[in-house]
Amino acid sequence: MRKEEIKKEVISLIADTLEIEKENINEKSNLVSDLDVESLDLVGLVVAFEDKYNVEIPDSEIKNLQTVEDIISFIEKNV
Repeated sequence: MRKEEIKKEVISLIADTLEIEKENINEKSNLVSDLDVESLDLVGLVVAFEDKYNVEIPDSEIKNLQTVEDIISFIEKNV
């Protein structure tokens, strides 16, 4: 899977899950400070990514997913 394709899917999934416009999300967006992701939102996002990409995101790894770029990189490495 190409990075550009993953990026597009990740942004769409974040937008759908958080109910925000895709245009407000980019690779540098910080989940907490830019997108106002709270802990329950983060759990929902993790489940959505795990389902979409059939990958397990360990709890210890979740804290490292600070930006959209972090999520894209994680998926690239683990799918």
